Amino acid sequence: MRMHFDQDSNAVYLRLDDSRIVESEEVWPRVVLDLNEHNQVVGVEILDAGKRASLGDLTQIDFKVA
Repeated sequence: MRMHFDQDSNAVYLRLDDSRIVESEEVWPRVVLDLNEHNQVVGVEILDAGKRASLGDLTQIDFKVA
């Protein structure tokens, strides 16, 4: 999994795997899911991310395993 924060466009992108994206769907205002040919989520884009979290939160990753 990869995460990218684009400060210029104020967007966070989470890429879950490298399969080809065949469709994108906005599932919530300013939240877009990228889907592969099996209708599985392979990417998540959060637009206007700075309105949802602080810059410090967006540049620091905290993983928790349950």
